[in-house]
Amino acid sequence: MNIRRATLEDVDLLMSLVERLESELPPLPYPEDPAEFERGKVEKMVREGVALVAEDDDGAIGYALARYGDHGPTTVYVSDLWVDADARGRGVGRELMSRVAEAASERGSTYVVLDVDSKNTDAIAFYRHLGFEEGAKILRAALGTLIESAAAPAESIGAVHAQTDDAQAVERVVTEYLPRLDRRAFASVEGGRAWTAVRVEPFSRDVLRKLGVELSYRFGVTAVLALEEDAVVRFVLHDQGRMVDEYLSVPEYYGPLPPGDALALRANPTVVARLTGADPARVRAVARTADAPGELPPARDLYEAIAELMGLQA
Repeated sequence: MNIRRATLEDVDLLMSLVERLESELPPLPYPEDPAEFERGKVEKMVREGVALVAEDDDGAIGYALARYGDHGPTTVYVSDLWVDADARGRGVGRELMSRVAEAASERGSTYVVLDVDSKNTDAIAFYRHLGFEEGAKILRAALGTLIESAAAPAESIGAVHAQTDDAQAVERVVTEYLPRLDRRAFASVEGGRAWTAVRVEPFSRDVLRKLGVELSYRFGVTAVLALEEDAVVRFVLHDQGRMVDEYLSVPEYYGPLPPGDALALRANPTVVARLTGADPARVRAVARTADAPGELPPARDLYEAIAELMGLQA
């Protein structure tokens, strides 16, 4: 296997390899750059950036393209890295990245930057093994969706559910304790057969959580169930004042988390079943997590489904 710098005579070859790379990627929901524009970028990287071709006796088996300064004057951005499927596992990708790093070092660069599709777990594992760390997420939205969302503020709703049918006792605790949390807040108490629900206006996740702790000291088990920003569903279970489980349908909706913290926001079917009587299999099937809201059922439907399986008033 040989890795060499590409020349302008290799542009046709590089364009064919770019096509092979793009054929393996999930299609974007919008048109990409036209072929002539893409060719111009490749030619510029051959002249001014880093352009490498990996070859064996049968021809090209991989390539890398990078350009300088996209993310600051001392960065090199790797736009393309591809290895033929039959040549993977032989260290070709690692060697290409090593050669990119050597060229960038000679140029005075201090950081290599790249992006990778969030579902491409093999590539992510490869880059992490080389020492890459996540520095940002690329987000996209259809323009119409963004305009519609910006025009209508996302709604958050929810309640604290105390495991008691003594609504009057719950109301006495709420009347005493809520002003300590927020003097402006107003609470309504709704009695039920097994649970009493307390809804607080204006909605505050922090107030609901603290009220859930206080009611748990008095009544044993409480469940805070909320639909947040019309996008994600959260529940928090307390037993005798101690939090025993917390679930968030999209654990990293509010920002990146350490892996352990993200895992901790998955529902614990055993705990949910013990405290609410829900069927553990139903908890596993309904209270799922995902990387983005669009990978789950509509958040309001999920909110109502979780309320139903726990026996709560949605």
